[in-house]
Amino acid sequence: MRARAPLLILVGLALTACSSGGMDDLQQFVAESGKGLRGRVEPLPAVKPYEPFTYAAGDLPDPFKPRKLQPTKGGGALQPNLNRPKEALEAYPLDSLKMVGTLQQKNLRYALVKTPDNNVYRVKIGNYMGQNFGIVTDVTDSEIKLTELVQDSAGEWTERSAGVPLTEAQGKQ
Repeated sequence: MRARAPLLILVGLALTACSSGGMDDLQQFVAESGKGLRGRVEPLPAVKPYEPFTYAAGDLPDPFKPRKLQPTKGGGALQPNLNRPKEALEAYPLDSLKMVGTLQQKNLRYALVKTPDNNVYRVKIGNYMGQNFGIVTDVTDSEIKLTELVQDSAGEWTERSAGVPLTEAQGKQ
């Protein structure tokens, strides 16, 4: 224990000897680098006066309530046939259906469609798919092409093109 005390004193003196005199240039640099600098704060933007807004949409339909689709009363040529029996694939949103392949029988090309509950259906041109009255217009090796009838905010029916691309085969599930 007594041999350690002089050793600790010697190490302490060595450390204090190293620290003296070596910081004069650093202190001078710090003092000179702050000269001439002045902080500048951008002025605050002008406050715009508040303009009140009266919401008067009591007679408009509630956008959060689902509307029942009804044929328009106007003379629009496009209207879905609401009296025809629904096909099985019309119960699913179009984006949940997957094309998994094609087959050909007697010069008629079919697409194989897999539903979210893992059932596989075959569809051909003229079949209906999806919840927007989509009718199959073409079946290729890579895609099922459809024309959907959708109702706009004014109640008019319009056509839009849609498609279900072939889904790449993945490992066994």
